[in-house]
Amino acid sequence: MLPELFHATNDDGSSARARKAVVDLSLTEKVRFRNIFYPEVQADFAARGGTKLPALWDGATLFQGIDAVLEALGRI
Repeated sequence: MLPELFHATNDDGSSARARKAVVDLSLTEKVRFRNIFYPEVQADFAARGGTKLPALWDGATLFQGIDAVLEALGRI
């Protein structure tokens, strides 16, 4: 299973920073982008305890907020 980056295109810019970090770190084939716009993505985000975007699910932990996401991406 690939880590999942939950993001929104209409947030305060943090989601854009997280998406850019995935690209800059050459992780596009290792991280699945999940746009919170879609109801099924919203459901998955909520099921993982999500409350703050961007967020990165690694299969066990949901890292929420840009600082936590960037730190977690650095470990992939």
